[in-house]
Amino acid sequence: MSIENNGLIGSARPLVEVYDLVLLDLDGVVYIGQAAVPGAAEALDRVRAVGVRTAFVTNNASRPPHVVGEHLRQLGVHADDDDVVTSAQAASALLARRLPAGSAVLVVGGEGLYRALEAVGLKPVASVDEGPAAVVQGFGPDVGWRLLAEGTRAVRSGLPWIATNTDLTVPTPYGPAPGNGTLVAAIATATGVTPEVAGKPQPTLFHEAAQRYGAKRPLVVGDRLDTDLEGARAAGMDGLAVLTGVHRVPDLLIAAPGRRPHLIARDLNGLLDPHPAAIRTDQGWSVGEAVVAVSGAGGVAGGVGTSVGAADTSVDHEKAELQVVRPGSDPMDLVRAGCAAAWAHADAHPEAHLDPATLLDALYRLEEAGPWER
Repeated sequence: MSIENNGLIGSARPLVEVYDLVLLDLDGVVYIGQAAVPGAAEALDRVRAVGVRTAFVTNNASRPPHVVGEHLRQLGVHADDDDVVTSAQAASALLARRLPAGSAVLVVGGEGLYRALEAVGLKPVASVDEGPAAVVQGFGPDVGWRLLAEGTRAVRSGLPWIATNTDLTVPTPYGPAPGNGTLVAAIATATGVTPEVAGKPQPTLFHEAAQRYGAKRPLVVGDRLDTDLEGARAAGMDGLAVLTGVHRVPDLLIAAPGRRPHLIARDLNGLLDPHPAAIRTDQGWSVGEAVVAVSGAGGVAGGVGTSVGAADTSVDHEKAELQVVRPGSDPMDLVRAGCAAAWAHADAHPEAHLDPATLLDALYRLEEAGPWER
């Protein structure tokens, strides 16, 4: 692996030759809704064929592992039930360490939480009248007002409250839809209380999975910066962002340091590829054939804001623009170079607003149908 540059790392070898475990998010990475991400199953078959283990680490707490495993198998993904680690399991494990065996826990969620609580010897209930010792909340497509009201009643009474995750949205074939974080916010607004969070971006899920499979060098793969990639950094693991789910190129360009991916790929086929390193030159940040610089707001017109060239003092220092010095032929190299340039500039000039329009236009010219969002 190369030296880290503003969050990005490079690898001259395919990633499957570097890591011994791939920890995959599900929604937006392997599938969207009930349908597989195109090519995901085939890519994972190739990963497994070279001897790298795959595991599935999801913040979605609505389904138990055996249901998730069956869904994956129906999509053509080779997965055993114990290859699945859910935020419902993480939340239940936290509660099991704190509560006496057999304690009742109010569930604001679906079947996944019920099964996870039962597996650790706790009793899931649906009403405060059943004497719960705590409240746990996770995504469920059938969670409605009455259950949210019961959760509000329990939290207002002072019971400990754990959320499996706070993802504001979940990906669907029609675009983002409300996720568990939206439902958690309803109870938080009604009570003024903030829950403890068990799932991503907390490192618990990733550490549990790495320990379960005895991994020495795991790689986290996800589509969300605020859960998957932030969680990877919190866990001390490298993270690969794929562009098949919620967060796309404009989101990557403005990612805060703690949420930046170490690696970026179009989809899971990126696991089989080398990743050229980002290199700083007198023209800008170079990845492969692509070169991107920043002009304005402390940057240098056509340069990178170093001692090479003179700063442009005539520009509006509240704004900066990504400049594609050379687009190259590979859109992903252009994305990586853009991120390296944008992150370096943001670290030096955090007050500046970055305009990505030129980079996005160049991406569309290279590949009009690519996963780019304006």
